[in-house]
Formats: sequence, C-alpha cells, structure tokens
Amino acid sequence: MRAFGLAWLLAALCACTDSPRDAVETDSYERIVTLAPNLTELVFAVGAGDRVVGVSDWSDYPPEVLELPVVGDAFTVDQEQLALLDPDLLLVWESGTPAHTVDELRRSGYNVQVVRTRGLADVADALIHVGGLTDRVAESRAAAARFRAELEALRDANRDAEMITVFFQVSRRPLYTVNAEHYVSELIEICGGSNIFHDLNELAPAIAVEAVVDRAPEVMLASTDAGDDAFTEWQRWPAIPANLYGNQFLLPADELARATPRLILAGGAVCLALQQARFNRAAFSGNDPRALPGPTQGAPEPAPRQKEDPKDD
Repeated sequence: MRAFGLAWLLAALCACTDSPRDAVETDSYERIVTLAPNLTELVFAVGAGDRVVGVSDWSDYPPEVLELPVVGDAFTVDQEQLALLDPDLLLVWESGTPAHTVDELRRSGYNVQVVRTRGLADVADALIHVGGLTDRVAESRAAAARFRAELEALRDANRDAEMITVFFQVSRRPLYTVNAEHYVSELIEICGGSNIFHDLNELAPAIAVEAVVDRAPEVMLASTDAGDDAFTEWQRWPAIPANLYGNQFLLPADELARATPRLILAGGAVCLALQQARFNRAAFSGNDPRALPGPTQGAPEPAPRQKEDPKDD
C-alpha cells in the first residue's frame, strides 16, 4: 500500500499535458486497456467492464480485474503485452500518465483517450466521457447523477458544521500536501474543514515542516498507507493544536487515492474524522462536548499516540 500511495503522489506531479475533452465522444470500443486503477473502476462503474482486456499495476477493484493482464504502470508500459492484447482504445489519466508516454503510445498507432479527474466535478464528467466511448451513455449519466447527488447529500449533512483547520499529509519524506484544486481538499471543505494549504499554486506541492507548524492545523489527516507512524515526527511540536487535541486521523487509502464514485466513502470518512476532531477540540477547551454532535459510530480512530521520545529520532 505504501508504494501505491507514492504512485498517487507522483501521478499528481507528472501529469499528462493533454487537455481534457470538452465534448462527449460517442463510440463503442470493444477492447479497452486502462493505464490507471481509477480508470479501470470508471469503466466498470458505467457497466462496460466486459470491454476491459488489460489494466495497469495496482488495479484491484472490482475484484474481477485481478484476473486481467497487467500492462505496466503510470510510467512504463509493456509494449509486447500491449501488442498481444490488441486494444482498440487506451485510456490514460490526465493527472497521472506522463506526456511522453502518451506521445509514444500514439506514435505506435494506438488510439489514446485522456481522462481528467482532478476535482470532484471531473469524476462525474469522466463517467459520462467513458460512457460515451463504450456505448453506455444512459448508464454513465445515471452513475454521474448518483455521484453528484451523494456529494450534495454529504454537503447538506455538514452544512452547519463548525469550521476546523486541516492539514492533509500526502507523504512525510519528502513532505507533500494538496492545494484547493485537489479533490481531497474539496472533500475537506464539504465536511466543514479548511485546508491550511488551499492557497498554494501546485496541485500537490512540496512544503516545509516550518510551514505546517506556522499554520497550526487543528487536524492532521493522512491515508492508511502512510502507516501508524504517519504523524510521529509532528510530536516534536506539542503546541500544534492537532497534537493538543489528539486530532490525527488515518483515512482509507484505496477509496481516497482513486478519483471514482468510491470517493463518497472517502468523503464520509473525512467527515467522521472532522466530527470527532471538533468533539476533541471542545473537550480540550473546557466546553461540554455533549453540546456538540457526538462522534458517529464507526468514525475513524485517531492515529495511535506515539510513546517514543521524539528527541530519539
């Protein structure tokens, strides 16, 4: 899982330079190879999973894709395996497949379609795009409508939530986060949080430790592939509000790292974490936490407290 999390980070930093399509192209391709796990999920989500003949590394949902041939990852493609599969369509990820890989595939004669999934709105658009390419227009529009409705329901459920500041840690060494354009930041906002690095220009910027300390987040979030020691080094600064309140939470990696309809599950986990964080903040501040909505059953557990002396690091 750690390798997948790193691949997700690198994907954001090595984006394909093609522009996403503005109009929906309608066609009916029969042999599709997907070059990112989220693209595999999108094809299955519109009911065209039977068209997929090859996938990229880390594709594992839905379970039947585990039986399909693997043709590489975001950075390398097994040209021999690809030729054997003889696809009539390659789907590549706009935020993940490097431009030189796309160019090489096109020079080799493959039909390559770029799918954009940076923000939450892009997921619904991507479903419709993929549906047009697989003759599943009605199914894709229904899936997109469900996704939009579920997002709005999540937003409505948290519309009156008290604001709380959040740091999302993509990786520790080097230290990366996300800006406001990233769907993770959008989920934080939907849940009543404020991403402390929303104002940065890059989608997944590298940041300094001092910047996190200066912006003093009340909550720290990371995905489960970061491991139980994800927040160990932050214990060096006990005055950071997230440390004072015990507000470090790990979120489900697969759902969070893939821009697919399963982001609704990730969003639910973010909202539950922030709900618990507000409860912890109120308790620390001497307010009666019973006056706030209590943590919902099944909320993410706080990351384990670190027992070791941070001076030993």
